[in-house]
Amino acid sequence: MTKPDVTLSPAAARRIHDIGKAEGRELMLRVAVEGGGCSGFQYQFDLVDAVNDDDLKVELDGASAVVDLMSLIMLKGSVIDYVDELAGAEFRVRNPNAKSSCGCGVSFSI
Repeated sequence: MTKPDVTLSPAAARRIHDIGKAEGRELMLRVAVEGGGCSGFQYQFDLVDAVNDDDLKVELDGASAVVDLMSLIMLKGSVIDYVDELAGAEFRVRNPNAKSSCGCGVSFSI
């Protein structure tokens, strides 16, 4: 059995589901990698209701996230997580390919 390219944590799945429920429609979390940020690349998070032809769709407990194929190259093996801490609540990517990241955790280098 092969390991999925990208997975959702239970916390991320719950948060995606809760946001969709509050909005009254089914939403998915789109995770993309873009050039920029203080470390070279940065994560982009958006809520969407449609899957593009070149997206990988990952699901857990009825919640979904989508990743485009170009971003998938840098996200292979990653876990999309959601954390709610004293400093704030946010989606995060635990990326085994990132060699370093900035203090805010949004940008990284490979």
